[in-house]
Amino acid sequence: MKQELIRILCEKSFKYSPEPSFKLVSGKTSHFYVNCKPTTMSPRGMFLVGHLVFDAIKDLKPDGIGGLTFGADPMAMATAFVSELKATPMNAFSIRKTQKDHGIVRWIEGDMTPGQRVVIIDDVVTTGGSTIQAIERARSEGLEVVKAVILVDRQEGGHRDHYPG
Repeated sequence: MKQELIRILCEKSFKYSPEPSFKLVSGKTSHFYVNCKPTTMSPRGMFLVGHLVFDAIKDLKPDGIGGLTFGADPMAMATAFVSELKATPMNAFSIRKTQKDHGIVRWIEGDMTPGQRVVIIDDVVTTGGSTIQAIERARSEGLEVVKAVILVDRQEGGHRDHYPG
């Protein structure tokens, strides 16, 4: 499954330019760009991501999985769906980029309560800033972050030792 997912990511999500023409969130420009959404929102991509992420975290028995909207959303939903199929249910949740200012003011959308154990997920990591932001927001809502899972690491500073688990 992993090799098939890599192949689909290369076909649907990876772009290359001989000149550094892709502007990244960090403000830098790059020779390559990775937009995982064409993969993670395709039926086969959802299937593969859901199963691979579930297999990577199932032994942790988390209560939920999620990350910053919008990149993490299809991955979290696919994993939550697979968790139900495997009789080990976990909820998907989404972390807002800006805090809701009406109703119940929160960072998190989904059926999560303080004290629950969660995995933070991200589709692409460059420096790790967005993933760290998601971890901080989850913790501010009282969730216990037990692991972070990244689909594509651009190898530009978003090192594993920045994340718990």
